[in-house]
Amino acid sequence: MTGGRPAADDREVIVTGLGAAGPVGGDAPAMWKGLLAGVGGVRRVEEAWAEGLPVRIAAPAAVEPAERLAVHETRRLSRVQQLALLAAREAWADAGAPDPPPERFAVAVASGGGGAGDLLGQYDVLRERGWQRVSPLTLPMYMANGPAAWIALEFGAAAELHAPAAACASGADALARGRELIRSGQADVVLAGGADAMIHPVIVAGFAAMRALSRRNDDPEGACRPFDAGRDGFVLGEGAAVMVLESAGHAARRGARGYAELAGAGRSADTYHIANPDPSGAGAVRAMRRALADAGAEPGEVAHVNAHATGTPLGDAAEAAALREVLGPGLGGASVTATKSLTGHLLGAGGALEAVITALTLHHGAAPPTANLDEPDPALPQDVVRAVVTGGPGALAGGALAGLSNSFAFGGQNVSLVLRRRQ
Repeated sequence: MTGGRPAADDREVIVTGLGAAGPVGGDAPAMWKGLLAGVGGVRRVEEAWAEGLPVRIAAPAAVEPAERLAVHETRRLSRVQQLALLAAREAWADAGAPDPPPERFAVAVASGGGGAGDLLGQYDVLRERGWQRVSPLTLPMYMANGPAAWIALEFGAAAELHAPAAACASGADALARGRELIRSGQADVVLAGGADAMIHPVIVAGFAAMRALSRRNDDPEGACRPFDAGRDGFVLGEGAAVMVLESAGHAARRGARGYAELAGAGRSADTYHIANPDPSGAGAVRAMRRALADAGAEPGEVAHVNAHATGTPLGDAAEAAALREVLGPGLGGASVTATKSLTGHLLGAGGALEAVITALTLHHGAAPPTANLDEPDPALPQDVVRAVVTGGPGALAGGALAGLSNSFAFGGQNVSLVLRRRQ
């Protein structure tokens, strides 16, 4: 920093480490390998609690967190906190374990529901066994900033701690906040991302009552069908994804390599409906255009889009219209992937996971395929549908490329991120 303001190279935000714990692979390399191969993480729920529910499919974490944590950690951390800590540890190691001063090191990790499943479990204890048997850790395990707090405690981040609440856009919003902390000069390094673990009978029943979930119980792997004529809802997933964000100057001084630049972020509000998107896609258009403007990028620079694309009838239609409005006919040659077709929807972790995937897509020059797009919806813009990568990985062109990662949430909260390939 110079004269109290960030120098130019300290305003560029670099992704130097990646971590993921989700339905497709227990870490980021395993996830990436699985996505390129078209391996899905959706399965039938065999547990007794699913009996009698209209939806009996989900996308649980591929590796149980308890298998990789100490016993005392599994006892005092809720499931969402366990997943978040594992992703943060992986990202930190992947970045080469930066050693910033605590006062220059921040955490921004969000969760859509916090430890809601653990809270509901303790209600069962209260009802069946009395208040004396309720865990004294109930509220620390439940609080929405719990994942961020445990990460800050483990790694010694003392600058700031953030856990933005933006429903299914929470993870993307946390990444945007991490970028802002660095660009404003308040931090040199930020652990940023999202985590959620909401596969619980009450949550499944609630989403099912809204008719938001796919009911293809007999075909779990084919259930989530973004942009397909037969799409009938999303599949509930769980997991966490974390990035190490650094100022370019800080990364250069320690010789760290970067996957991508987190170049821009844009937010908007639909103000249309508490759960349904504005069918015109106007809010999504504003978020994407703001992200591009923030990155100093033109629409023609976008080579790839990781679409929000949950597989809901209304959501996919609004996003397809918005993409065409922002990127133009044929999307300017950009490819599109909808990775929720393989991972399910990780709610508050979804935007963070898809930003990790976008960074890997740019870094490797290959886009993961979208599953289950067997009969493209004729009501959607057909040039958008044709841009969706199917059948196998899609190659990206060389040169300076940008990727767009979209997250659109209940409440009408929209967050778009622009990542740029490192040269």
